[in-house]
Amino acid sequence: MPSNDARNLLQTAVPTAAVGVVTVAVSGAVAGGKGALGAAVGTVLAILFMGIGLYVLQWTAKTLPHLFQAMGLMLYVAQLLLLLIFVGLFKGTSLFNPKAFAAALVVSTVVWMAAQARAHMKAKIFYVEPDSQKSDKPEKTGSSS
Repeated sequence: MPSNDARNLLQTAVPTAAVGVVTVAVSGAVAGGKGALGAAVGTVLAILFMGIGLYVLQWTAKTLPHLFQAMGLMLYVAQLLLLLIFVGLFKGTSLFNPKAFAAALVVSTVVWMAAQARAHMKAKIFYVEPDSQKSDKPEKTGSSS
């Protein structure tokens, strides 16, 4: 993984994991051990889904740049639908607290998206490739009159 991609992943996964730890602590205090387990599962699931999505999006940007925007929109819709399906599947579980699971999943997803937007805004990405060779002709500066 190139350093820019690794930096982007780090800048999104760390805040999400930190919020996940807080969510686990709050859920553990409010709903006990099952609440903490539900929040941990929700946080890990959100980081896993969003991390895979980020990898797929970066792969698309490098290999199929003309599909980047459409892939990004489709990817986010697919991720949110899959997360909604997981919430629906685990709605009646007795393995962990489903409300803590859903809350951690939503909070972690929102934090991931906000951190990803911030990381993208802070990244110094060239939108024009700098010319490696200077032209021999001097450029005109100023008016020609």
